[in-house]
Amino acid sequence: RNVYANIKNAIKFLLSGNMSGILSVLYTSLFALPVPFQPVHLLFINLLTDSLPAIAIGMEPPRKDLLNQKPRDPKEPIMSKDFMLTLLVQGGLIGIFVMMAYHIGLSTGGAALASTMAFATLTLARLFHGFNCRGKESIFKIGLTTNKWTIAAFFAGVVLLAIVLFVPVMERLFEVAALTTAQIGLVCLLAVAPTI
Repeated sequence: RNVYANIKNAIKFLLSGNMSGILSVLYTSLFALPVPFQPVHLLFINLLTDSLPAIAIGMEPPRKDLLNQKPRDPKEPIMSKDFMLTLLVQGGLIGIFVMMAYHIGLSTGGAALASTMAFATLTLARLFHGFNCRGKESIFKIGLTTNKWTIAAFFAGVVLLAIVLFVPVMERLFEVAALTTAQIGLVCLLAVAPTI
């Protein structure tokens, strides 16, 4: 039961996060806006900041009441209607805040800043979202420290993002614009909002 739940939660994390990226690209394409992410941004998100939280979610320990729950229907698919709706809602919510960051960047510094703010917000929002995907209950009910792997994955992802944003060589490689302290604070606020 725990293995099945962890697999389902990891799938939820990966697909809802990818949904937010897809919706963001679709939005900018429909309105003929500059692209929100460079290909290297998406590679970074998918290879590094996605895989660590997904693995950590797979390490979630079993809940005490796991064996008190009713057995699941073996014919029920993982991708049920409720599950798909959850993916769409969570992905859409993250996408909205990513596009807010994008528009703030676009109005204050142009396409490069918009792309950087969208990339940083999406990356950080997905790292925060990893805590939401640990189970059906709130993180406060589950307990923040019951799975130390998720905390380690979060901080590893934040460090990797910081390297990309603040190390000059990586800035050029990842085609990111320099962010002010206020813009960094705004990115953090917009990234944590969907999780809350």
